[in-house]
Amino acid sequence: MTTDQDLPMDGQSATAVFAAKGIDVTPNKDHGVIKVVKHEGQDGDRPMIGDRVTVHYTGKLLNGKKFDCSRDRKEPFCFNVGKGQVLKAWDIGVLSMQRGEVCTLLCKPEYAYGPAGNPDKIPPSTPVVFEMELLSFEGEMLTDDSGILRRIKVKGDGYSNPNDGATVDVHLEGSCGGRLFDCRDVSFIVGEGEDKGVPLGVDRAMDKMQKGECCILYLKPKYGFGSEGKPEYKIGPDKDIVYEVTLKDFQRAKESWEMDLKQKLDLAAGVKHKGNQYFKAGQHHQAVIQYQRIVSWLEMECGTGMEQQKKIQDFILTSHLNLALCFLRLKEYSQVVENCNKVIELDESNEKALYRRGEARLLRNEFTLAMADFQQVLQVNPSNRAARAQISICQSKIKEHHEQDKKTYANMFQKFAERDAKTGKTKRRRDDSTRSSMNGEVGTKRRRRSQDCPS
Repeated sequence: MTTDQDLPMDGQSATAVFAAKGIDVTPNKDHGVIKVVKHEGQDGDRPMIGDRVTVHYTGKLLNGKKFDCSRDRKEPFCFNVGKGQVLKAWDIGVLSMQRGEVCTLLCKPEYAYGPAGNPDKIPPSTPVVFEMELLSFEGEMLTDDSGILRRIKVKGDGYSNPNDGATVDVHLEGSCGGRLFDCRDVSFIVGEGEDKGVPLGVDRAMDKMQKGECCILYLKPKYGFGSEGKPEYKIGPDKDIVYEVTLKDFQRAKESWEMDLKQKLDLAAGVKHKGNQYFKAGQHHQAVIQYQRIVSWLEMECGTGMEQQKKIQDFILTSHLNLALCFLRLKEYSQVVENCNKVIELDESNEKALYRRGEARLLRNEFTLAMADFQQVLQVNPSNRAARAQISICQSKIKEHHEQDKKTYANMFQKFAERDAKTGKTKRRRDDSTRSSMNGEVGTKRRRRSQDCPS
């Protein structure tokens, strides 16, 4: 590690040292960030734009005065590199480092704290020095379940991203275990990539990409080819795959606020049909995308007449019911309950919503709540045999649960009783021992007293 003595103690010597030993790591070579490597890192790749990096750092003025240090706080600092979350000098410097590397960065004001400086710490328009150690880095997770990890090779242009329904032109290179199995240019509609053989993970990453971006996507089976694999690519079931994706161009779809109600209703019919096709084909993730688009368009709409209002409500109810069914298949039971609740808010006697919510609750082992839902189904439709059968299952499960509780508590109380009995025996032995000891002492004292007394 670099010590305080390694750092120059005045501006003139600092500039001289960096000029002699450093390299300019700024993209336009304006000497805004000069880097001196103090300790070489491990051979291998470097962070890419968007990676989650973990660093230790010490910030100093050119006179050696320290103004910030992660080590003093005994906690490393994490950020997504190249995303503008930190000083410009950090984004540039860290992207040039290897894991384990320690370096010092001389940063011009325009790459650090600018003309304003930092009150009470850094004077205006002041160059600063940072000692950086890159502890680790990993790709950017695009999903909560860590199913899609992205690493950006080439940053895209602008701030616009494709949305659901956008038409995108991409170049794809897919590999599995180091073997290239897919290499092509393809155009597809975001949310409907499956129609062109594009994996779900690539489709779902589109709304995070910018025009011109080239990234590597690491896809878990859920977002790749799933449990079925892809025989035409000679990919077996449950395989991780990697796609390098270049977004060459895209045309965004209209957002909800860009359409009037008539346009939304017209589009909703086609999107619902598309969702139904995906559902029947067992492509439940893709179906979810379609039904969610309808909800996002219409959930805040009221309509001007009875006919329009009925159309809106029919689409909303059907979409939530279909979403609940999709999430049942995907075993995401909290989402099933949430979508059924939204239907029941609009139609408290909706038989399908009550039944599907009951199914989800039963599968979450919420037997009493599930039974209440199925009983409500029977109130709405007394001839619903499936609901009657589910009530019997719930009653059986509740009974099993109670029997299991009895056994658990019986075993628990038995263990408590055995422990208390054992503790009682130990205590009695201890008390007996204490009494014996005390009796012995009393006898000794009496003998001593008798010897001390005059004869």
